[in-house]
Amino acid sequence: MAFAPMGPEASFFAVLDQHRASLLAALRRGGGEPAGGGTPQASSFNLKKALRSVCEERKREACGETSSSEVLASIESVIQDIITSVARNEAPAFTIGNRSSWENIKFEDSVGLQMVTHFTTRKIKSDSLKSVKKFALILKILSKIYKLVQSNTYATKRDIYYTDSQLFGNQTVVDNIINDISCMLKVPRMSLHILSTSKGLIAGNLRYIEEDGTRVHCTCGATAVAVPSNIQGIRNLITDAKFLLIVEKDATFQRLLDDNFCNRMSPCIMITGKGVPDLNTRLLVKKLWDTFHIPVFALVDADPHGIEIMCIYKYGSMAMSFEAHNLTVPAIRWLGLLPSDIKRLNIPRDTLIPLTKRDQMKLDSVLKRPYVTCQPFWRKEL
Repeated sequence: MAFAPMGPEASFFAVLDQHRASLLAALRRGGGEPAGGGTPQASSFNLKKALRSVCEERKREACGETSSSEVLASIESVIQDIITSVARNEAPAFTIGNRSSWENIKFEDSVGLQMVTHFTTRKIKSDSLKSVKKFALILKILSKIYKLVQSNTYATKRDIYYTDSQLFGNQTVVDNIINDISCMLKVPRMSLHILSTSKGLIAGNLRYIEEDGTRVHCTCGATAVAVPSNIQGIRNLITDAKFLLIVEKDATFQRLLDDNFCNRMSPCIMITGKGVPDLNTRLLVKKLWDTFHIPVFALVDADPHGIEIMCIYKYGSMAMSFEAHNLTVPAIRWLGLLPSDIKRLNIPRDTLIPLTKRDQMKLDSVLKRPYVTCQPFWRKEL
């Protein structure tokens, strides 16, 4: 589905309305409902209302929020397996899906990268010198998660790390174990009651209430608002925005704010993950799409890393493929910067940064991704 070009008599926002209507119609067809009659403008509100219900139901069925009782039951089942192994004089082990193998990944245009049903696994054994420490760390964090869920309290990944920083060694160890636990339990990470500090920023026409009751009013001014750390807890989202623009880099985001982009293109929403997006920024983009179904565009560098970052928002990543339904927004459109724009806009070659060997390796990797093979336009650009 191509983004309709602006004709001589079509305003920018009129085209956005047409694009949104086509997105909503496609979603409605996907939900098994007739497309209905009437003009796109007249039917937009009814489509939005009906589709919100359909999409929320589909999300819950696919991989939506998991109740506290389900999380507790999953942890208890894992611990029961450990007790059973010990009773049999067997060394207990955790069985975790392999999140670093493309063999475990399938691609669907409507969802993105997701883990296959029958995936290969790896064992974290308690009787192996290579994995005994990780086994102990998983058990320790599982215990912490159980207490958090049971008491309906939250902790950040940083909080977890500082409970025993010498034992964990570094923050990355904690981050990876939390993702492994989420994959092992088949539970969305947001249901583990562990939060992460957000690095993303948001600006434009958006208001919402955070879980603690704080009212947030994003503006079109020069100062952006930090992406909340508990996306699951925000409510009462309100916007008149015609579109959402994802900006790859913080410097570009700030430049657009300084150039009064949000006011000039108002009403709109602008968000940045400051490079590779953190989980909260991806969750917020997904929540905004699920709530408002407005066109979403990505503005990234015309290099392999920028394109990969756009694909993370749009189709997800291999490492988080087990949670694709909660994170991906396949409706995102690549606004720019297109590699072909460099020639079309006559950008001087001496202002360009040559591709490094690392860039070329990244490009070769991206070209092999399943979401690129089905996009002839992308392949031509790359």
